[in-house]
Amino acid sequence: MLRAVATWWDGVELWLTQLDFAVQVVLVVAVVGPVCWGAAAVIDTVVERSVAARLEAAERRAQRRADAAAPTTSEP
Repeated sequence: MLRAVATWWDGVELWLTQLDFAVQVVLVVAVVGPVCWGAAAVIDTVVERSVAARLEAAERRAQRRADAAAPTTSEP
């Protein structure tokens, strides 16, 4: 299986290197552009969610500290 993939990839490389430079650029931009855009979108989502989770946790800790420091009033 791995040999078949390697053989296929070698064929793709050979085909790509035999094309004109302008065609190579267009193909690379058409493939690499969307791949990079997708990777950036995934990274952005992961970072945004992790930062939001950390901020929410910090808010909860601050609220617990504030609740614990607040004087408790007991009515007679």
